[in-house]
Formats: sequence, C-alpha cells, structure tokens
Amino acid sequence: MKAVIQRVKQATVRCGAQEATIGRGLLVLAGLETGDTEATCAWAAAKIAGLRIFEDPAGKLNLGLQEVGGEILAVSQFTLAGSLAKGRRPSFDLAMAPDAARLLFQTFLEQLQAHHPGVKSGFFQEHMELELVNDGPVTFILER
Repeated sequence: MKAVIQRVKQATVRCGAQEATIGRGLLVLAGLETGDTEATCAWAAAKIAGLRIFEDPAGKLNLGLQEVGGEILAVSQFTLAGSLAKGRRPSFDLAMAPDAARLLFQTFLEQLQAHHPGVKSGFFQEHMELELVNDGPVTFILER
C-alpha cells in the first residue's frame, strides 16, 4: 500500500452530483498493490489515525486528529501503484485488481473509522474531482 497524506484546511471530492467534504484534517490518497492484505490496511489505518502532524501552541508538529477535532477524507487512487521506471507510459503491474481492491479499500475505511469517527470517502473506481487547501503545505508518503 502506498498513501499520500496531506494535512488540509478543507478538502472535497466530487463525482457527478455526489460529494464528500471535510474541514480541517487529512486527505489520504491510498493506492492498493498486489500482496496488500487486511493486516497491511490495519497497520496503515492505525498509523494514519495516530499521526501527530498538527501544530501545538509552540509551533511543533505534536498534535493528532483527535486533539484538533480533525476529519479524514480517504480516496482510493490506483495510480499510486503505477511505475514510471521504464518508458513514458506508466506500468500498473503492481496495482491490485479492481474487485479485490474494492473489498480491501472498504476494509481500510472500516479500520480508519475504528480509530477515528470522522472518516469520509471518495468514490471507488470513478472519475473524481478533488479540491483541497493544503495546510503548510504538509505532505507525507506512507509505504509498506
């Protein structure tokens, strides 16, 4: 699993007339790869929900989602499993097949929700538009 985690002031994902919006929190773009399991998702969910990447009064990245009342917007993004190592066209050989990824992404969402109640989701295997205000900017890449 690869995830891009962005600290945001707000984020919205749209698919047609549907949308999901959060205020202050984390936008998580998650790419599932062949070989990822429920254990991988459990590890990532615990790690993400427990991150202390919000500033305390001294300006240090020392506060977590719960201390700042933050939310999580999780969006499945298979292109994170793409490789640009050869040629000019990305290879998606490492990306998990859509049916398996759909089930595992749902498991990832459930595990995030078990750690933090304020979780919203994008729209699996749909063309989406994302709008965000990155706070900092603060962005991390999580890989396992």
